[in-house]
Amino acid sequence: MNFTKTAGMALLAGWIIGIVFAWLKLPAPVPPLLGLFGAGGVLLGGYCYDLFYKFIFK
Repeated sequence: MNFTKTAGMALLAGWIIGIVFAWLKLPAPVPPLLGLFGAGGVLLGGYCYDLFYKFIFK
């Protein structure tokens, strides 16, 4: 599966879960906005490490 399709499916699944949680009057199961930025930074760091490792040890 390519990245765009996978990201789109993840966004759709999150949207559906958001609707269900709102309908059940439950709090959203996500961290605050700054937590999302932190998680994005962790993912970006992991990708950069992989690229750096492949570049050095290729």
